[in-house]
Amino acid sequence: MKLETDIAHFTSPLYLESGRILEPYDIAYETYGELNADKSNVVLVCHALSGSHHAAGIYEGDRKAGWWDGLIGSGKAIDTDRYFVVCTNTLASCFGSSGPMSQNYPSEQPYRFKFPVITIKDMIKAQKNFLSSLGIYHLRAIIGGSMGGMQALQFAVDFPDFADDIIPLAATYATRPWTIAFNKVAMEAIRKDPRFKEGQYNKDDFKEEGLDGLAIGRVAGHISYLSPYSMDEKFGRNYVNNDGLFELFGRYEVERYMEYNTANFAKMFDPLSYLYIVKAINTFNLSRGYDSLYDAILRIKAKMHLISFKADYLFFPSEMEHIYKMMQRNEQEVNYYEIDSDYGHDAFLVELDKFEDIIAEVIK
Repeated sequence: MKLETDIAHFTSPLYLESGRILEPYDIAYETYGELNADKSNVVLVCHALSGSHHAAGIYEGDRKAGWWDGLIGSGKAIDTDRYFVVCTNTLASCFGSSGPMSQNYPSEQPYRFKFPVITIKDMIKAQKNFLSSLGIYHLRAIIGGSMGGMQALQFAVDFPDFADDIIPLAATYATRPWTIAFNKVAMEAIRKDPRFKEGQYNKDDFKEEGLDGLAIGRVAGHISYLSPYSMDEKFGRNYVNNDGLFELFGRYEVERYMEYNTANFAKMFDPLSYLYIVKAINTFNLSRGYDSLYDAILRIKAKMHLISFKADYLFFPSEMEHIYKMMQRNEQEVNYYEIDSDYGHDAFLVELDKFEDIIAEVIK
């Protein structure tokens, strides 16, 4: 598989939904496979909150492949022998695209809280500009899970003629209070951590030890990404062997898992980026800018293939089913699949075998 990584620089202004302007800005991206002569084989993959443009393949010296490596590659569901696959890092993220710790030109200082609030609409607008810079004006398909699914849905509404097929997974038409409440735990834990310094930290301050506030907030995130069933199966009531049952801070295996994973995450993800991206998720509402959700959905011209997961307690299957029923009533082209999974929200990253055939069939 031919894998290329780069950063695109834009000096033209990006007009944001908030009314502010981002200028200049960068988009980090990765491509897989070869672009055909008429540029008709492009598949755009959109990442979730903690993801990046590194969706597949392995960098030299790394042991861990991209976050959707099981789906993207030669002979896989998103077949790089046939398709030119593009994945960009969203605005506000911390993996190469412009974000709160990027340089605030002409100053040499980072933006920090001067960085504008970014929405899902802004993310896809920047991606569309990037694709235009490559001479790509139409896509074979757009695919994404969670926040990536939000982007796919927003593309379908805002740019109805841009893609043939849209495949959102584990997403919603608008972020509901349940999810916003989980996100609030993370936001407050970060802001109240004294080492956060109200955003005035240095770029590499947390590389060695991480930020405790981000780690604690990520625990709430992990709980929402899993399900009671997957936790029962993965951990049961097993206790850490060398921790005493009657020690106050003795741990169950599920507690140790949370500590380990969130501590590592807090070393590699920027806390300001986390705040900005969570804000983008919280403000997501497919109907904003239109008279109603019905009017927004009515704009969709692409074939829609909605995939939800039975035990997803972050974005419930009923939310995707609501879009499906609206499109059915409108006699728009739509399919709906509720995957029988007990894993939880993260099933779109883990249980690929349960939906990879759907994706392969759609884009074939």
